[in-house]
Amino acid sequence: MIFINSFISFPNLNLEFEIGRTAFTFFGLDIYWYGVVVSTAIVLSFMYALVRSEQFGMISDKVFDVAAAGLIGGFIGARLYYVIFHNLNPENQVKYSFSDIIMGIRDGGLAIYGGIIGAVVFSLVYMKLKKVKMLPILDMAGISFLLGIGIGRWGNFFNQEAYGAATAGDLPWGMTGSRIAYEVGDGLVHPCFLYESLWCLLGFTLLHFYSKKFRTYDGELFLLFAAWYGTGRLFNEQLRTDSLMLGDLKISQVLAAVSAGIALIIFICLKIRTGKEQKLFKNTEESIWAVSSYEENMRIQKEKKAAKKALKKEETAPSILGEDEHLTNGDL
Repeated sequence: MIFINSFISFPNLNLEFEIGRTAFTFFGLDIYWYGVVVSTAIVLSFMYALVRSEQFGMISDKVFDVAAAGLIGGFIGARLYYVIFHNLNPENQVKYSFSDIIMGIRDGGLAIYGGIIGAVVFSLVYMKLKKVKMLPILDMAGISFLLGIGIGRWGNFFNQEAYGAATAGDLPWGMTGSRIAYEVGDGLVHPCFLYESLWCLLGFTLLHFYSKKFRTYDGELFLLFAAWYGTGRLFNEQLRTDSLMLGDLKISQVLAAVSAGIALIIFICLKIRTGKEQKLFKNTEESIWAVSSYEENMRIQKEKKAAKKALKKEETAPSILGEDEHLTNGDL
């Protein structure tokens, strides 16, 4: 059921919002708040990766290309993951058809873990084909994922989804809403979208500063991302009531536990092996030469554009004689 005019409330905080599903209409097409929030999250994640690309020894143009491939893969992966496990759950009476995979996307149905898997797979394939260093890109992706998820989860706020089980009545941040009340009845529920958002934004902040002083090997930040996000998702998923299920198992919770455990073990082993010695691609001659060449090329291109602009301005500038420049001695 879709609620066009709906409310979201945090009664114990005396907060209530009247929020419709539609943010605005563009050429007759309703643009939903969910799409606006997720798009904003993607753009900000892109920008963060591009701004920091040279600090990881990478050229921003290559990072952009890899990120574009990852975006396509992320969308495909998020949708397929949701549809596959939704259809595998025997308790779901309504199943998605092949055409619904794309045509039904506006009705919802994207899974973050599927998006991460799809983005990583597509990016790795692209980097393999284009011979781009993988591990530094994955490190940037790990931090960017946390930023993107931390912001993107607020799309669930507007949709009144990704909420949890009923809370104790005096929980300050317990929430309800028109859709929530319709689905679970009276009472307050855990705002699981908020828990995950705060967890990811905290992780983003920690990894951002960690990357500047404590990173010693490429791939380290992606391992920390997997461990951090998996740990948070493991506990948060326990509260949720809308999880994708396979029998009695919550798929995302199992995946979170496995990925976090494996990532943490690998991180510790490699950290012990490298110690404080930095073994980073950004310190290699290959990276230093590539980045310096790219910066020099950008400088030359900028100077050429400035010179071309100045020449054009000079050619179109009016004569200092103005209208009198055509006068001859006879006219005097």
